[in-house]
Amino acid sequence: MGSSAQEGPQERRPGWRAGHCGVKASAKKATPPEVLDEYLPKNGNSGYQVSRYELDLDYRVAVNRLSGVATITAVAVTELQQLTLDLSNALTVSKVSVNGRRIDHFSCRAGKLRIRLDSTVPIGAALSIVVRYGGSPRPIRSLWGNVGFEELTEGALVAGQPNGAASWFPCNDHPSAKAAFNIQVSTESRYRVIANGQLVSRRARSSRTVWTYEQREPTSTYLITLQIGSYNVHRLARTPVPIDAALPARLRENFDHDFARQPEMMRLFIDLFGPYPLGSGYTVVVTDDALEIPVEAQGISIFGANHCDGTRASERLIAHELAHQWFGNSVTAGQWRDIWLHEGFACYAEWLWSEHSGGPSAHELAEWHHAQLRTQPQDLLLTDPGPRDMFDDRVYKRGALTLHALRNRLGSDNFVALLKDWTTRHRHGTAVTDDFTGLAANYADESLRPLWDQWLYATAVP
Repeated sequence: MGSSAQEGPQERRPGWRAGHCGVKASAKKATPPEVLDEYLPKNGNSGYQVSRYELDLDYRVAVNRLSGVATITAVAVTELQQLTLDLSNALTVSKVSVNGRRIDHFSCRAGKLRIRLDSTVPIGAALSIVVRYGGSPRPIRSLWGNVGFEELTEGALVAGQPNGAASWFPCNDHPSAKAAFNIQVSTESRYRVIANGQLVSRRARSSRTVWTYEQREPTSTYLITLQIGSYNVHRLARTPVPIDAALPARLRENFDHDFARQPEMMRLFIDLFGPYPLGSGYTVVVTDDALEIPVEAQGISIFGANHCDGTRASERLIAHELAHQWFGNSVTAGQWRDIWLHEGFACYAEWLWSEHSGGPSAHELAEWHHAQLRTQPQDLLLTDPGPRDMFDDRVYKRGALTLHALRNRLGSDNFVALLKDWTTRHRHGTAVTDDFTGLAANYADESLRPLWDQWLYATAVP
C-alpha cells in the first residue's frame, strides 16, 4: 500500500488563488459541521442530496497521475450559503462552479472541499456542482488501515470501504447518500478499465482508450470502484445472470477451477435472497498482485492472485463477496454501527453455501463458531461495536449466529421468506437494525424480544 496523505496544505496568505485547493478563505468563524455518523464523524455532508455523479477522468499508470472533472447533480434540502464535499488532501482543486457560475471562494483542508456560494440557495433548488481537480491519488489513512485508491505493481485498484471514495473523487461520502454514476476513464490502451455498471462505450484514441460505464442503480460512494490492469475478460457460461471475469492470462486455469461453482452459487442465492439486484450483471476481478482480503463493490468483487491458487481454498470468500450484492450493496446500513446487517448476513451466506454444496451444514458451522466466540472477550455489542471493532471478526460471526438463532426460531421457510422480503423492501436503499427486527416480527408466532436482547443488545455470548 502507498504512504498516507499529509494532514493538508500549509496555511497560505489570503490572496492565494487557484492552482492549489483554495481561494481567499473567509475571516468569519466556520459553524461546526453536523456529525452524520459517530463512527466517521468527519465524513458526509448535510444540506443537499446528490442524485448523480459524472466523473470524467484521465489516469496515467506509470506516474500515478489522475486529473478529472466531477459533475455532481444535487438538490438543496436546507437553505445553503456554503456546501462541503469530501476530498483527499492528496488531490488539488483548480476550479469550481455551481449552476454554471465560477466560484471564487473555496478551500481544501482536513479532507473537505469547502465551497462558499455567491448567494443563498433555497430549499428544493437544483444544484450542478462542477469540480476540476488532479494529483497523485493515494490511500486515506484510517482506523482500519489505508483505504481507497491504491497502486498495484501494474495498474491500480480502489477499495473504498468505509471512507476511501474521497481518495479519487469529490463526494458526499456516507453510506446513506446513494446516487447514480457515470464513470469515464482515459488511460493507456494496454490496460483494461473496469468500473461499476454497464460498459456503454470504449473508444481508442491513439495510444489511449476511453472507457465509459453507467451505474444506474443508486449506489453508496464507498461501493464505487476503479480497477485498472492487464486483464483478459471472459463471460462465464450457463449463469442465471451475466457473470464476467477479468484476470491476468496466467491465472485462467486456476480461475476455472477455483471459481467454477460460482454460477451454482448465484442460483442458490437468488433462490434464498430474491432476484439479483443489478441489471448490469456481476463481475469478478482477480488482480495480478496478492491482496490481504477480497473487496466488494457494487456489482463487482475483487480478489488477489492469492485467492486464485488452484486449491479452491477461498470459496467461502467467493460466497461472502457475492452475498454482499444483496446485503450491504443493495440493502445498505444507514449508519456504520449497523455493519452487522452487511457482514453478519454475508457470513451466514457462506454457511448456507457450505450446507448446499456438500460441506459442513450451517448448524455445524454455527455450533463450532459459537464455541469459539465463547472463548473470546465478551465486550462487543453487535448493534454498536464501536468504530475500532466494526470489522472485528466477532461482528461477522456473532451476526451470522444471530441469523441462525432466528432461523431456528422461525423455521427455514419463514426465514427465507423474511430474507426475500428484506431485500425487496429495502432494495437500493438503506436500513437500520430496528427495520430488520420490526420486519422479522411479522414472521414469528411469538415475541422475538428475548432473542434480540440476547444476541443484539447484550455483550455476553448466549
